[in-house]
Amino acid sequence: MTDSNSGSEKVPSRQRRRFPGISSRAYEHPADRSALVALRKLSGFDTVFKALSGLLPERSLRLLFLSDSVRVGDAQFAHLNDMLRDACYILDLEKVPPMYVTQDPKPNAMCIGLDEPIIVVTTGLVELLDEEEMRAVIGHEVGHALSGHAVYRTILLFLTNLALKVAWIPLGNVAIMAIVTALREWFRKSELSADRAGLLVGQDLQASMRGLMKIAGGNHLHEMNVDAFLEQAEEYEAGGDLRDSVLKILNLLPRSHPFTTVRAAELKKWAESRDYQRILDGHYPRRTEDKDTSVTDSIRESAAHYAGSVRTSKDPLMKLVGDIAGGAGDLGGRLRDKFTGAGGTGGQSGERRADEEGGRD
Repeated sequence: MTDSNSGSEKVPSRQRRRFPGISSRAYEHPADRSALVALRKLSGFDTVFKALSGLLPERSLRLLFLSDSVRVGDAQFAHLNDMLRDACYILDLEKVPPMYVTQDPKPNAMCIGLDEPIIVVTTGLVELLDEEEMRAVIGHEVGHALSGHAVYRTILLFLTNLALKVAWIPLGNVAIMAIVTALREWFRKSELSADRAGLLVGQDLQASMRGLMKIAGGNHLHEMNVDAFLEQAEEYEAGGDLRDSVLKILNLLPRSHPFTTVRAAELKKWAESRDYQRILDGHYPRRTEDKDTSVTDSIRESAAHYAGSVRTSKDPLMKLVGDIAGGAGDLGGRLRDKFTGAGGTGGQSGERRADEEGGRD
């Protein structure tokens, strides 16, 4: 589709592929997709979920943005409105969700709402990104809308705020935080899915990479380099020992988004995959086939993805898990050696194990 504001010097006038009837399954991360397919297959799940969430102030939320933010349209932020309609056209989202720009210096965007999704972007984000980078972000949020993520994202925001209010109630806080932690884990995977949707809309990998770099390091592109940025992800994954692996997990738990370098590396990997090229060639699952989706097949695909991730991961903890799964040693002994720095079968611990094995013969 030709850019609707092709007269702008900042936006190249070029054709973008459109994906009629595309199912969100085409771009969803395996872990995200398996969770959503299972939820959708549960009869009446969304109805029950919304009923249990009846206290959510959705109407208040919509009125808040209507009264205290700027609604994107033909008369306000027209260039964003053009990109929004273009993104919905490319992903074949029939109803264009309302979008608001809210005053906040922190670059951020979100897709929320129970009955109907709404998209919110901050002034910090609008001022930070160029046209093509912003196009990828809007495509990212439209991807959330198409996947049905808005409902669960709204619940996550509500429960996070609720957890802060009842923090003085020990049992109540523990129960809420357990749900929040589970939702955060799902939402981090959903962000990887939405990054892919953003690439399908913008169809410009470099713009997607630039946007992620700016979110991490600000508007200093002349000081940044995509290859060096991706090397950070490589170093993050492979660096350190088992203690660093545990710290990575602890650092990630309170976050709603994956680390930016990791997102960039994941997106580049997907952009170079056969799956992405097949979508561009018009070979992708359609929404009309969603009802026939097998939960078992989806979970199996997710399990295969994680098994592959463990096999290929350079993270010390994941390598240890892979070794143990392959029968390379006992968990307790290997964990002790990793944390204490003891080598393979050398040293006192190795001699002790050798003696014990000799005694068992």
